[in-house]
Amino acid sequence: MVDVLIAGAGPAGSIAAIRLARAGARVLLVDRARFPRDKLCGDTLNPGALRLLDHAGLRGQVEAVSRPLEGMLITGNGGVHVRGTYGRGLVARALTRRVLDQLLVDAAIAAGAQFQDGVRVEGPLLDESGGHATVRGAVLCRTGGAAPRIRVPAQVTIAADGRRSTIAFALGLARHPAAPRRWAVGAYFEGLAGLDTVGEMHVRGPHYIGVSPIGEGGLANVCLVTPAREGFADPAGLLERHLAADPVLGPRAVRARRVTAPSILGPLAVDARAAGAPGLLLAGDAAGFVDPMTGDGLRFAIRGAELAADEALAALDDPAIDAAARLAEARARAFGTKYGVNRLLRRLVGTPRRVSVMAISARVAPGILRQMIRYAGDVAA
Repeated sequence: MVDVLIAGAGPAGSIAAIRLARAGARVLLVDRARFPRDKLCGDTLNPGALRLLDHAGLRGQVEAVSRPLEGMLITGNGGVHVRGTYGRGLVARALTRRVLDQLLVDAAIAAGAQFQDGVRVEGPLLDESGGHATVRGAVLCRTGGAAPRIRVPAQVTIAADGRRSTIAFALGLARHPAAPRRWAVGAYFEGLAGLDTVGEMHVRGPHYIGVSPIGEGGLANVCLVTPAREGFADPAGLLERHLAADPVLGPRAVRARRVTAPSILGPLAVDARAAGAPGLLLAGDAAGFVDPMTGDGLRFAIRGAELAADEALAALDDPAIDAAARLAEARARAFGTKYGVNRLLRRLVGTPRRVSVMAISARVAPGILRQMIRYAGDVAA
């Protein structure tokens, strides 16, 4: 038996593994993918996320393989064009998830965690002997072929296996809400002109396009988020058409060339009715996800992982505590206000009419958007 089994080796799972292993817990971290692996994401760690990595002693490693971004450019209907910086010398860092996730997995291994990739979670391992179901680990299986299922017991299990968490969905703890529903289509392009020292968000209503400069030569992560499912049979064509037709990005994309296959992700939103269950804690997107528009998803993942790890340690010390309830309270204190703002923004960009109202407000008072950029970057968090 291990002390803590962590399903999912994205940033949330790896940060939880690092924190737990450094505290002396026996940790097994598993992921269904083979590492290093690619992942559709905005590829940006905002100042708040970097502050957390600094506390974990990992910031220097991230800075060595990433590009600094000093703020955001937001454009909207009617000629809205607002560029805001985080101020006080603060920056975000842009790097691919392929690089970031491997860096964090390596740090977890260095801390003493065991790591197994290519391992799929089949479902929770339940103990109902006490009259109620308690998660006591998980059933695992090697991906590919007819591999046998293996029962891996654990005192505490952390589900950090993403928006379609096998464990959270199996126990009815998470669901994709009926509305709003959005899908993301993203790929890397080189030769995109006009890249600056900021990330970009081009809000068109009801879709938007995010751009994150990654490297030299105009290499950028371009991601379309849309509520429409039309065109998904040809995701590359869908993404390229939106890029070419955009009034700001189109002229800059004349010589741009897509250099990776497109990825599709969705539906994006995840509602979690609890932060866990007896023997189980949720972290990362498995614990709830609002929308990628504000670019603070990785900060949520990292901080949420720290909170889950702390409650796992408390449960190892005293199995009688209600770790899931304690985690829910900790997440409410840490994220409650920010989640509320993000949900409001999600509604505001949901229709062309609301986007037009936002555009009028931005033209009259652009300082509001600049303040929102700093807030989204967790500058004061």
